[in-house]
Amino acid sequence: MSVPADKPEVVQLPAEPHAAAPVSNRRAAQQRVREARDRLTSTSGTRPAFDQELLRQYAQTRISASYVVMLLVVATGLLFGIWMPPISAAAWTCGILCVHAAIMRNCFVFLAEPSSPGATRRWRTRFVLLDLLYGLCWMAILVHPALDAVSDTVMMFLMLLVVAVSSMLAANLPIAALAATVPVTITIALDFALSGTFDKYVLAALSLAAEGYFALLAYRLHSTTLATLEARAEKDALIGELEQAKAISDEARYRAEAANVAKSRFLAQMSHELRTPLNAILGFSEVMKSEIFGAHAVAVYKEYSADIHNSGVHLLNLINEILDLSRIEAGRYELNEEAVALVNVVADCHHLLKLRASSRGISIHEVFEQGMPKIWGDERAIRQIVLNLLSNAIKFTPQGGEIWLKVGWTASGGQYLSVKDTGSGIPEDEIPIVLASFGQGSNSIKSAEQGAGLGLPIAKSLVDMHGGTFTLKSKLRIGTEVIVTFPPERVMSALAPMAEESIADEAPPLQPETPSTGVTDQRWRVRQKPIMSAGTGL
Repeated sequence: MSVPADKPEVVQLPAEPHAAAPVSNRRAAQQRVREARDRLTSTSGTRPAFDQELLRQYAQTRISASYVVMLLVVATGLLFGIWMPPISAAAWTCGILCVHAAIMRNCFVFLAEPSSPGATRRWRTRFVLLDLLYGLCWMAILVHPALDAVSDTVMMFLMLLVVAVSSMLAANLPIAALAATVPVTITIALDFALSGTFDKYVLAALSLAAEGYFALLAYRLHSTTLATLEARAEKDALIGELEQAKAISDEARYRAEAANVAKSRFLAQMSHELRTPLNAILGFSEVMKSEIFGAHAVAVYKEYSADIHNSGVHLLNLINEILDLSRIEAGRYELNEEAVALVNVVADCHHLLKLRASSRGISIHEVFEQGMPKIWGDERAIRQIVLNLLSNAIKFTPQGGEIWLKVGWTASGGQYLSVKDTGSGIPEDEIPIVLASFGQGSNSIKSAEQGAGLGLPIAKSLVDMHGGTFTLKSKLRIGTEVIVTFPPERVMSALAPMAEESIADEAPPLQPETPSTGVTDQRWRVRQKPIMSAGTGL
């Protein structure tokens, strides 16, 4: 008996990822989301509004239409200069132009200043007062006594023009639109109503109706602009939340990568640090158990040595299973594929575990189809699959139970392996648990032979690497059946032997290597070998 030596393994591990960048990105995304949600808070009403943005659009609209307003004022002054003294008309024109210039200056200052809730309220009040002053200037010219000679049509047209322009320019601030148009409309309506004629009453009513129409139009424009701003803010908030979720996912991914690196480092270190003392424990406990250097003075020491050896073997098997699972999950488990007879592998595994099953009074029945061809796979992995499934079946089958081992053909031309027992079964809701790494069902926890919960996950992973399917069926108090199938692409089938004549016709004549004085007629016999079908892809 010799004690095996374990050499240390050198494993290259990737550098630990840096998680500071995702944290800063997540904080920036949270700040953007907070700002977007702050824009959803109104300072002037109970429903969502965007006072700052509306005032900004109002100022931009007034600036863009400043030349149109100036042209309207100058044209009106020139026109009224026909009926009223030129000095009065010029004074009115200069006054209203000064009001317009004050509005423009405030618009430029507003756009240049940083936004704040208090400043927004202050600027809104200022713009409303300026528009009210603008409307009073128009009212002053319309009530001038010198314009009594102007026809009602001209006055009505001028009122509609002023109301329409002011309503469109101040649509983003409805209160300012009303402040600019209501004085003009009331002045014209009162002027028509005080005349005392039916036609003037009709014109007064039309003036009020026009004011209502343009006020409603301005409100609709304001609502449309507000809805657009709300949709844009919601889009910005959604984008911010998506960025925040992405930052959180990136941070979680970096943490998972760091944890994976730590796990790989731990496994690489523990695979050597644990196996080295275990080899000594197994070796020396076997020496003590076998009493190679003499019998023990106390007989119970021999039993203790056997217990130590069995515990060490169990721990070594557990470490090997954990390392196998980690290699499979990391994608570093490589299949050493060759031609494997599935029936022979299952029969060998049955032979290995037959004594264990017999000691518990469990009968194992074999149902194998004969004459099945070999499959292309990793014999060690397939043997591990069968041993794990059969060990679980023996472990959870009560005394006097039965186990069936079946190997046969699938409907698609592949091969299958089935392990069925008459154990206690697994609840349907616990099947995903037992298939997960380190997962154990309630029956496994109550059982005296508890395992690490790695047998089924390793078997399933090895089956997936072969391109097969792993199916677990179980019913409480009836039993459990695990079916493993291998695809038809892995089944090796032999082609029919070819005729010797056709081979002799196609093959070039072979000359003997040894020198000869004469021509020797030699016949070469070709030994037929099984050839894999093209479906294997090899």
